[in-house]
Amino acid sequence: MNIKQILVSTALLLPFTLTSIPSQASALEVIVNSHAHNTTVSKIARKPPVKKKVLIPGHWEKTNHGRKWVPAHYVYR
Repeated sequence: MNIKQILVSTALLLPFTLTSIPSQASALEVIVNSHAHNTTVSKIARKPPVKKKVLIPGHWEKTNHGRKWVPAHYVYR
């Protein structure tokens, strides 16, 4: 390689190396949420609600074809 090729290659690579070096962020790029610093997170461990078995008594239901008897059954609520 001659000196001209070395100078040209360094001249082309110099801007890329300068942009890849990390710099300090400007004040416009920084977003500060002041509420995030003062909050304390407290979670209380709670038991999941207990589903109870409820008896639904037998009843007549209205359908498109008349009435239908539905026998008694249990439902979790």
